[in-house]
Amino acid sequence: MVKIPSRSSTRFDLANFPVTETIKMLTCLLEKIIKANDSIAKQQQQQQEEEEYTCFQSRSKPSIDIQAYLTRILKYCPCANECFLSLLVYFDRMSLTHIKQLRIDSFNIHRLVISGIMVSSKFFSDVFFTNARYAKVGGLPVKELNLLELEFLAMNDYNIYISLEELQQYGDQLLMHAIREGEILYLDS
Repeated sequence: MVKIPSRSSTRFDLANFPVTETIKMLTCLLEKIIKANDSIAKQQQQQQEEEEYTCFQSRSKPSIDIQAYLTRILKYCPCANECFLSLLVYFDRMSLTHIKQLRIDSFNIHRLVISGIMVSSKFFSDVFFTNARYAKVGGLPVKELNLLELEFLAMNDYNIYISLEELQQYGDQLLMHAIREGEILYLDS
C-alpha cells in the first residue's frame, strides 16, 4: 500500500510514482468496470439481446487476472506510468467516438490492454519492443496482435497523442479513486 505525505498532495507524480502501485490502482478501477459490465452483459443475455462483438472479444475468459497480466507486461516489456495511464485515455476515447459504445468486460480486457500498452509504448518510449515480443508476453499469435493494433488505432481515430495535462488529469483521477477506495493511505491520518 502506498503512503502519500498529506491530503494536500493528491497530484499523481508521473515521473516518480511507483509503476507497480499504478498497476494496482489501475487494476482496482478496471476490475470495478469489468464487474459492472459483466453484470450488464449477463442481463442482456437473459433478455436475448444481440451483442455486437469486436475482434477484442475472446471466446472464454483468460485464466490470468488483470493485475497479474499487467504485472507480466511490466516485467517482460517494461514501460513507464504514461503507458499504463494512457490506457484509460484511450478506452475513454474508444467508448465515446463510436456508434456502439465499447464495453470493457472479462472477455476483452486482456486484448485491449496488450494492444493499448503496445501502442502507447511506441508513442511514449524511445525504446520499445517488437510486436512479436508483445504477442509472446500477451499470449497471442503475432498476426492476431497486429490486427488488434490496427483496430485499436482505428477505434482511437488514429489519434494516439495525449497531452501531458490530459495524462496528469487521468493520473490525478486514478489517485483520487484509489484514495476513496482505501488503497492509499496518508501519512498524517
